[in-house]
Amino acid sequence: MDTLASDRDRIISALSITPASSARERTVDITTTGARTGQPRRIEIFFYRALGRWFLSSTPARRSWYANLQVDPAFTFHLKHGVRADLAATALPVPDPEERRRIFTEIVADLNQPSNPGWITQPTHVDDWIAGSPLMEIRFDLLLPSDALLDRPAPR
Repeated sequence: MDTLASDRDRIISALSITPASSARERTVDITTTGARTGQPRRIEIFFYRALGRWFLSSTPARRSWYANLQVDPAFTFHLKHGVRADLAATALPVPDPEERRRIFTEIVADLNQPSNPGWITQPTHVDDWIAGSPLMEIRFDLLLPSDALLDRPAPR
């Protein structure tokens, strides 16, 4: 297998998190552009898969990463466990209440499992996340040729 195909397969594997994935496997860094400063801002964050798509979110609170992505949705998604890769991505806000409910229902169910992959106080509640958590869908700028392996629905 050539190196490019091997790297692509490792990236796809790292992005293919499931409820069985560990906290370490869900942890990435993102680099955003500061909304006020215009300077790069790198943070550690969990990413989630719900409805066959990828998302950034966090426990209910105001978050600077979210403010940054609202101003400039282009960011870098840094895989750092098992495979190291810097992936160009675009963040899309999810404002629709019904879509937020569907997404957070999956995320919260995952976080409430006995293994507690999110290291959060359990149980956590869907309504709290809907009301106060930032939520951005991740769209990777370079479409991976093996997207079909990820059960990703066609873009809307």
